[in-house]
Amino acid sequence: MNIDVSAIFQIAGIGIITAMIQTVLKQMGKEDMAQWVTLIGFVVVLFMVIRLLNDLFQEIKTIFLFQ
Repeated sequence: MNIDVSAIFQIAGIGIITAMIQTVLKQMGKEDMAQWVTLIGFVVVLFMVIRLLNDLFQEIKTIFLFQ
């Protein structure tokens, strides 16, 4: 099983960029847009994590079922 460290950096990068944009929008008084940016960042990271979990479960299935 390959440990993909770049995925961790991608998730961290998305989190940092989302936090920065959210802070700027809140300071500008656009709280609604800031919440949408946070939600979109969360959904993007959630899809990335789901894909990684799918890869993990496929690897576990391959190991224990000898496929």
